[in-house]
Amino acid sequence: MNITIVGGGFGGVKAALELAKQPKNKITLITDKPDFQYYPALYSTATGGSHLQSWVPLGEIFAGLMNIQVKLDTIETIDRQQKTLTGLSGTVYSYSTLILALGSVTTYFGIEGLATYAYGIKSADEIMHLKQHLYAEFTENKRVDRTFVIVGAGPTGVELASALGSYLKRLAAQYGKPHHRMTISLIEAAPRVLPRMSETTSRKVMARLQKIGVVVEVNKKVESATVDTLMVSGKPIKTHTIIWTSGVANNPFFSRNAAEFKLAPNGRVLVDKHMQAGKDVYVIGDNAITPYGGLAQTALHDALYVAHDIKRRQAGKSRVAYKAVMPPSVVPVGEHWAAFEWHKIKLYGFVASLIRKAADFFGYHDVLPIGQALGVWHAQRVREDDYFASSNSQR
Repeated sequence: MNITIVGGGFGGVKAALELAKQPKNKITLITDKPDFQYYPALYSTATGGSHLQSWVPLGEIFAGLMNIQVKLDTIETIDRQQKTLTGLSGTVYSYSTLILALGSVTTYFGIEGLATYAYGIKSADEIMHLKQHLYAEFTENKRVDRTFVIVGAGPTGVELASALGSYLKRLAAQYGKPHHRMTISLIEAAPRVLPRMSETTSRKVMARLQKIGVVVEVNKKVESATVDTLMVSGKPIKTHTIIWTSGVANNPFFSRNAAEFKLAPNGRVLVDKHMQAGKDVYVIGDNAITPYGGLAQTALHDALYVAHDIKRRQAGKSRVAYKAVMPPSVVPVGEHWAAFEWHKIKLYGFVASLIRKAADFFGYHDVLPIGQALGVWHAQRVREDDYFASSNSQR
């Protein structure tokens, strides 16, 4: 059976690995990046951690799997009648069964200046751009930026805010700059941090952030940005460093091809009880309307479900309806402290941080053999900034 998968994230890679267990399946995975990106580690890489923890070459993941072929391209259009996809390269790909797992993209909600002046951490290029800016602050400017602003107090914003302070202190020490005047500000439009988690967890994390020196402002609306100012609820904040972690939108592929899908008001795709958006087309992960969409664990769950559904169809067995599963949530907040919750279970502090470390290992193991997963997991302990900083300063 010929199966085409679009997207090289958690959902696409997991679906490919699962379907490849049957040699008769011939799988084409189309992605715009040569690496699998481990999103939960991006905040760590952005604050001095090893790049090895965030990116794994797809060639390593699929090594030895001769029935998986990777194509580097960006899919622009779909023709459901002809069962074809057209890439940015101009290549036309035919499919018999299609799995769309393209992931989400950053949106600035039309806020003036953010697209120009805000930094992000959703890709290798964005992280490199941010790091180069931070090094310039400590090496080229006589005065270091006094306020570093992170917008969005979801898991990524909280993780980044809690790690950025110690990272900046290391840079300040390396370049002989004072760090006692630097402030990390975390801005959130909702009434509390981590608004998708429980109020108890929000309170605990808020107290932890304040304890490690992060200034948290909730119920604040970002209105505009310039090269040296962020306007927040009518108040200007002087800063050259705005890091945006707040908004995501469905991949623009779906809005470009809106006639081929049923889209919800938020742009995500309406799917049936088998995660299908029509005959022979599955939509999973961030792209589909499901109760726990937007999480890596949900993308993995979707991928396993779709792979099993395809196998059942191949075997002529009755199909089982998709069932959403609430995944656990664990958010690190500084060294040796995290918040964990799953249903009624809530843990905070050192034990929760150990759960996060274990979760990262299992996250890598979802797409890598155990030996490689251990190697990448170990890379979380490695810091590469000494090399990066010295090489950058010599340019």
